[in-house]
Amino acid sequence: MTARILVVDDIPANVRLLEVRLLAEYFDVLTATNGLDAIETCENGKVDVVLLDVMMPDMDGFEVCRRLKSDPATSHIPVVMITALDQVSDRVRGLEAGADDFLTKPVNDLQLMTRVKSLVRLKTLTDELRLRASTTRNIGIEELLSRNFASEDITPKVLLIDERKSSFERVQKMLRGSADLDIATDPHAGFFQAAETPYECVMISTAFADFDPLRLCSQLRSLDRTRFLPIILLAQEGEEGRIIRGLELGINDYLMRPIDQQELTARLRTQVRRKRYNDQLRASVTQTIEMAVTDALTGLHNRRYLDSHLQTLFDRSVARRRPLSVMITDLDRFKTVNDTHGHDGGDDVLREFARRLRKNVRGIDLACRFGGEEFVVVMPDTDGAVAEKVAERIRAEIAQMPFAVGHAGETIEVTVSVGVSSVLKGLDSVAGLMKRADLALYEAKSAGRNRVVAKAA
Repeated sequence: MTARILVVDDIPANVRLLEVRLLAEYFDVLTATNGLDAIETCENGKVDVVLLDVMMPDMDGFEVCRRLKSDPATSHIPVVMITALDQVSDRVRGLEAGADDFLTKPVNDLQLMTRVKSLVRLKTLTDELRLRASTTRNIGIEELLSRNFASEDITPKVLLIDERKSSFERVQKMLRGSADLDIATDPHAGFFQAAETPYECVMISTAFADFDPLRLCSQLRSLDRTRFLPIILLAQEGEEGRIIRGLELGINDYLMRPIDQQELTARLRTQVRRKRYNDQLRASVTQTIEMAVTDALTGLHNRRYLDSHLQTLFDRSVARRRPLSVMITDLDRFKTVNDTHGHDGGDDVLREFARRLRKNVRGIDLACRFGGEEFVVVMPDTDGAVAEKVAERIRAEIAQMPFAVGHAGETIEVTVSVGVSSVLKGLDSVAGLMKRADLALYEAKSAGRNRVVAKAA
């Protein structure tokens, strides 16, 4: 696994020691001896994980971490704070500053490398989501990245899988008021519960009498619905080997018993914040994809979507020997609407027409804005006669009910011309299907408008 690791420590011997360890694992290592240099390196270069010493002159590690996490450009970089301090309060202070983990000197080599590799995997996922979001939708991305999800007034929904009553009751008491906690005492039932409920974190105890908790972690990581669900392992002293194996399997964090309440809430908050951050990035990507194939004014699919999807529907129709029909509609004398009532009035008409069009077609039909005042409806499993009747119903509804334009409540009469075509048996093509519908529309316009014409339907 290749990644760029920034080591920050004011003692050169400590920097060199970590650098040698990381280079042996084929990581690319950057170094800094003070907080300002570390922040500048993160801002200017591609850093995947920061190993940050706490005790430094001028600016300590807590302040460096706080600054990195408050900057949208660097907030997604995982930070591991390394220190000789071994008090729970110090770990909590680091986590509250935004650190992703907190390791104590002298650092165990295997534990350090496993933790770094785990955070590199998370960083890679976040980088991919950030890249997709920023390249597909630059507008608003900085506002998205600057949100502080930890401060959102939303109580996270969390699942604890633990068969020991004394144990889960203690955790339940610790999280009262800071998490909406569900308990599962059976690991098999807990797996299905995690898969079926939108939890923001799942905590798994290692103290099962006859079940391997890492098996449950592996199952959660292999299921699509829980692949990105944060997992915190609640382990016993002496289970370092199991923890390391768990990190290799993809758990996000762990806590050693006896559990400190402040550390538990701080680590849980860190995992929930990261999940919400990545969820927002995924939602941004999804929204961008929807925007790419949706007409912003009417909410219908756009021509780009029609061009890519019509061929699929056509091929399916031919392969299954099922009918397929297309109608092209055009609002009559729409230029007059724009000239008289302005483009805002024209937009009102287009939106209302799209609403009526959607109301009169089925869910399986594909309704698109073709461009300007032209709309296309693709109707699978519909022969020409039925398509013509649907087109006539739409034409009649448009003509019978006036359209409201502007804020004053003024109404105007609107009519529509429709051309209909259907797939022909034997040789046919999408281009031929659309051309026949377009010719039918032209005939409807030429014959006086406000009518339906079917070609080879």
